[in-house]
Amino acid sequence: MAGVGFVIVALLALSLAVLSKVSHAEERLLKPEPENKPKVAVAQHAEVAYCTPQFKQVLERVLHACGLSEGTERRGCKPADVKTFASISDEDFNALFTPLKERGGVLRFDVGSDALDPQAKEFLMNRWTDRKGARYFFVVARASRTGTPLNNRQLSHRRANSVMFHLQEVSKDPELDKKVGLLWLGNEFAQLSEEYCAWPNSHPNEKCGEEPINRSAFVSWVDCRL
Repeated sequence: MAGVGFVIVALLALSLAVLSKVSHAEERLLKPEPENKPKVAVAQHAEVAYCTPQFKQVLERVLHACGLSEGTERRGCKPADVKTFASISDEDFNALFTPLKERGGVLRFDVGSDALDPQAKEFLMNRWTDRKGARYFFVVARASRTGTPLNNRQLSHRRANSVMFHLQEVSKDPELDKKVGLLWLGNEFAQLSEEYCAWPNSHPNEKCGEEPINRSAFVSWVDCRL
């Protein structure tokens, strides 16, 4: 009988211990202790909404095809290159950049000119200095429908270079080639419609339409992470 009594006492002790632990657990749930562990770091700047998978895909192709990827000697992309690497229609290509309306803007050129006037230079530097931690700056130059495709391709190339040369002169940045992506589209790909006259541009008070808005170079920092 002594053995049975010992077992009963042991079971009672075990039951009391279990009840005590349950009670303490309930108390911790109702009154949690202060969290002393360091919290996982959260990025301060969320990626902006225009960084869609499609935009990132085109962006990455630009980086590799137009001279921004490591180890490449190529500088920029002409219309045929854009059509090949982007695999995207004119309308969809322009739509990708539409969310950049306030981030970037349009440098307007005179007829047949590739020279940046004082207003264009000021506008360009305002956009260039508004980096906000972005890694890549895009220059997408065009020409209007007036003239031959070859002449307009060459003209838009010179317009893209004018932007690059001015940034080189002003910034003195030895790493500039790794930041600036050049595309020159002539009048063969992704012409802008008249609605782009409402975008921020270097001559907001001058008459605008499809011809003037395509005598231009679109410029913007791009904030997407790849």
